[in-house]
Amino acid sequence: MAVKINENYMLIKSNYLFAEIARRVDKFQEENPEADLIKMGIGDVTIPLPKAVVREFKRAVDEMGEKETFMGYGPEQGYSFLIKEIIEKDYAPLGINLAEDEVFISDGAKCDTGNIQEIFGLENTIAVTDPVYPVYVESNVMAGRSGAMDEDGKYDGMVYIPCTAENKFTPELPETPVDLIYLCYPNNPTGTTLTKDELQKWVDYARENQSIILFDAAYEAYITEDNIPHSIYEIEGAREVAIEFRSFSKNAGFTGTRCAFTVVPKEVKAYDSEGEAHSVNPLWNRRQTTKFNGVSYPVQVAAKAVYSEEGQAEIKKSIAYYMQNAEIIRESLKEMGLSIYGGVNSPYIWVKTPEGMTSWEFFDLLLHDANVVGTPGVGFGPSGEGYFRITAFNTLENTKEAMERISKLEI
Repeated sequence: MAVKINENYMLIKSNYLFAEIARRVDKFQEENPEADLIKMGIGDVTIPLPKAVVREFKRAVDEMGEKETFMGYGPEQGYSFLIKEIIEKDYAPLGINLAEDEVFISDGAKCDTGNIQEIFGLENTIAVTDPVYPVYVESNVMAGRSGAMDEDGKYDGMVYIPCTAENKFTPELPETPVDLIYLCYPNNPTGTTLTKDELQKWVDYARENQSIILFDAAYEAYITEDNIPHSIYEIEGAREVAIEFRSFSKNAGFTGTRCAFTVVPKEVKAYDSEGEAHSVNPLWNRRQTTKFNGVSYPVQVAAKAVYSEEGQAEIKKSIAYYMQNAEIIRESLKEMGLSIYGGVNSPYIWVKTPEGMTSWEFFDLLLHDANVVGTPGVGFGPSGEGYFRITAFNTLENTKEAMERISKLEI
């Protein structure tokens, strides 16, 4: 007998979006070694960790080198000292009450949004907004919750909810019942948002249909407008039907340090084959204690420093820096006559490509003629065709230079 593969992996037709971008960029650089590329594609931050975070990180590392303060295995769910800070600083000011065992520290929102599907049955119907962060879709394809990709770029068995300029990037409720609903707001990749009233409709739908919303709030720190919820738990009834994912990557520069958390209220229920309800919280706890050994002690000490007065001041300064970049991108592209979205409550700007040009054609144009790297919208799903994502995470100097280069293109 030969070893068999998980054939669901074979259903994924194209390379992972960012791997394909890297392949094209590497090929271009090999052929043009003198080119000075400005990368505004992958949403990686450029401002270093806050000084308050680095100081505590170093202190914790020193503790690990002394017998009296050395820490071995920690709790898979995360240390209480960090969880308490999250509850008191992120949620209590919003009027949201959480218990410590409803917050799970992890090594990234990407990991958690990809892993959460493991605790749900394969027969569940998945709904995603389109365009969408690829991890939501591909992790479910790998698990076996879909068929093959059709000619339109959609996986059979999944429900795609288009979000385009035509509907003002506001997803409509599914016409057929769905079980698991992935929502990301502020949205990656479009940079758009939902108001509290708009999000209330989704919570009401989930309650009526015994569905669960998987809410990715990784970019909530960039919200500037008053009627945009920072947490789905600001919405009435959300504790019964929503799991929320947060990250320290985009607000505090932890992309290379890895720390995030997921909130799983005990009221969230899923059902067995007999129709009996079960709290999802202990199921996620079981998954984590079995497959995850927790985030390192020094990293969690560093994450706690994010909530210090000094840490918060540094983070606000960094976010303001990135949002200044976003404004420069928005205004520059507007002056060129391009239609742009996002960049107000998000570090992402979603650009309508020039008429008749596909997402990848626009990618190649910017790469070859302006030496600027962005992300083709079609890589986020079929409704992303004809759009392009640019991030505000580069330096101010590079952002200005990139816009200067793009402005000289004949488009």
